[in-house]
Amino acid sequence: MALKILLNGALGKMGRAIASAAPELGVTLVAAVDQGDDLRAPLKSADVLVDFSSPMATRAVLEAAVAASKPVVIGTTGHTPAEKAELLKLAARVPCVWSGNFSVGVNLLFALVRKAAHTLDDAYDAEVVEMHHRMKKDAPSGTAARLLEIILEERGLDRTALRHGREGITGERGRGEVGVHALRGGDVIGDHTVIFSGIGERIELVHKAGDRAIFARGALRAAQWVATRAPGVYDMQDVLGLA
Repeated sequence: MALKILLNGALGKMGRAIASAAPELGVTLVAAVDQGDDLRAPLKSADVLVDFSSPMATRAVLEAAVAASKPVVIGTTGHTPAEKAELLKLAARVPCVWSGNFSVGVNLLFALVRKAAHTLDDAYDAEVVEMHHRMKKDAPSGTAARLLEIILEERGLDRTALRHGREGITGERGRGEVGVHALRGGDVIGDHTVIFSGIGERIELVHKAGDRAIFARGALRAAQWVATRAPGVYDMQDVLGLA
């Protein structure tokens, strides 16, 4: 039987991509709604709620999923760390896949960056560079934020180690710094580069997205996976068996 999803954020770029990709993956959209629309009635006939809307809407989305005891996939980005920490408590009450990026390739990048950050000590300076289209509202991207989290986790650092761009006479680069650079322009779907620079060598891990459909297919794969899981918060590493 085809999986039935309720898609919230249907008018956005990702919402339209998910609606287009659903038939090829055998997924049925029982309803496609957008911000401000009532989720409760259409959610009754859905197996999974998929949300790619606005960070301001995430609490209402999760409350609707919890009230209906429905699994949920959250792809919305732009939450502050404090907001996300609170929302994750709510999300844990139902089966939930929450990810800043649903691309299979990007999630492999996450695993490779974790391995590199674990293997290379802080003699290798870490920098994360991302570029997206000019319409993107949040910075750094959700994907870049996750890459930064991974580096901080593996190196035992907190967010005070992050340096968002550099300007003026900054002095020498601190050994424990992790640089962050967000570029915006044109119609770039999403480019991410993680650089580990040592003395005499440099490692660069790069992912470039050329088609928004890769994220849509990943989100639908996550919806199919989470439909049979126990309550708790998962990410694409779990969906792909990379955790």
